[in-house]
Amino acid sequence: MRLETRKLLDKAFSGVGLIAIAVMGVALLLILSPIVWRGSKAFVFKGTIEHRRVMLEQFDRGDPDQFNQESAAIAAARAPAYQMLEAFEAETRELEASLEAGMDARKERAKELKTQARALKKEGKAEEAEKLEAEEDRLKDEAKALKEQIQELDETRNAPFEAVKDAMSELLGPFPGQRTPVLLRQQYGQTRWDRTLVKLHEVLYSEEWDYSNADAMGVLVEKPRADQFTGTTLEPFFPYLEEHIGEMMKPKTTLYWQFITDKSKDSHIFGGIWPEVLGTIYLTLGAMLFAVPMGVVAAIYLCEYAKEGRLVSFLRICISTLAGVPSIVFGLFGLAFFLNTIQVSDSKSVLAGSLTLSLLILPTIIRSSEEAILAVPRAYKEAALGLGAGRWHTVMTIILPAALPGILTGIVISMGRAAGETAPIIFTAAVSVGAPLKIWETLSQPTPALPWNIYNLCTEHEAVDEIRHVQYGMVFTLVAIVLLLNLFAILMRARISKKLRG
Repeated sequence: MRLETRKLLDKAFSGVGLIAIAVMGVALLLILSPIVWRGSKAFVFKGTIEHRRVMLEQFDRGDPDQFNQESAAIAAARAPAYQMLEAFEAETRELEASLEAGMDARKERAKELKTQARALKKEGKAEEAEKLEAEEDRLKDEAKALKEQIQELDETRNAPFEAVKDAMSELLGPFPGQRTPVLLRQQYGQTRWDRTLVKLHEVLYSEEWDYSNADAMGVLVEKPRADQFTGTTLEPFFPYLEEHIGEMMKPKTTLYWQFITDKSKDSHIFGGIWPEVLGTIYLTLGAMLFAVPMGVVAAIYLCEYAKEGRLVSFLRICISTLAGVPSIVFGLFGLAFFLNTIQVSDSKSVLAGSLTLSLLILPTIIRSSEEAILAVPRAYKEAALGLGAGRWHTVMTIILPAALPGILTGIVISMGRAAGETAPIIFTAAVSVGAPLKIWETLSQPTPALPWNIYNLCTEHEAVDEIRHVQYGMVFTLVAIVLLLNLFAILMRARISKKLRG
């Protein structure tokens, strides 16, 4: 090959390599940017007075005196809105009572006339009876008209008003004097300013679907609720609410680092993700505790003790095959073997999940450890054996320390995979909600975990739109944990390599 051609190929390969690195960097940036941006909002956001109320009442965190002063000002800002709602409700009740009284009076009078008409017919006074029957029919028609007015009132005033009240309860929390709701989420208003604006929009606008075009899908149409209450005492309520919502909620920039260390309340509506973080750590460390010793010992045996032959070749093929088996298969195996056959625990547990994950990552650790051991210069081993060292002593003092950086690389990759796997722990270890476990409880109890809860919150939670920040916060935390574990292992590997170089 000519020198010019070789140089051209070298430059071409270098250019392709740089392009590949750049593409990988851009892809990583595109993937991580939304995770970091949205995930950070679980820690830094505009918290309302309701967030501070939750922190004080549920987590005993905050200054009660300062909170009481702030609550007094907020109650004063909310009072006119509640007064307008009460005035409209009283007006509606009075109107409805008046219509019902008129309807009942006409029905009663119609019954009396019917009785009198029957009596007159018996006396032979047919003409007078007909007059009473005509009057009876008129009263029945009036009663029917009043009933229709009551139904119309219910449709045009009561139903829209109840929708406004429900939206207000979600926005600001329970009304003054209302009994404390059973569900924790119904005891408080919106804790975050972004969700406050969403709920405010729901108070101000109603949603309807327009199906007038038969050739197209229904179109969502938003209509101002104020139009439904034009000319009533509730008409000024809507502009007042829109203008004074800031005074009613008092949003403040909030730094909520306790999102990692707080327990969740009411299915992640409030609180943090500590049980999930701790469960992920338990499962990851448990998997490494089982997989690393077995994987390294197996690699040492295959490289230093086993004689090359069909059996060893078959074992290596099996190990490589297991590395490509889908994780759901390992999960089903863990359920069938660890839980149903040898019964390491009565039901799901961290122990069963850790054992299943250890089998998942074991092939990766074996293969990476093998490659690291085989990469150690043969001269190291020959020199040690030549000086009279035994095979085991040579492996432990010469080969393993030299191969340790490569072994750590495989362990890091395996650790990241174990931390992020969902399928194996669905069947063996994970639950949707739960308390943080003590170490001894991991032998028999299941645990929440970040991978499973991320999936669960995105697909099965009944209030998925309310907890988007929790979902992204979990993803951000999981990525951060994996990156920190990688960073720790990289630093450890660099330190060991430096010592080996002297």
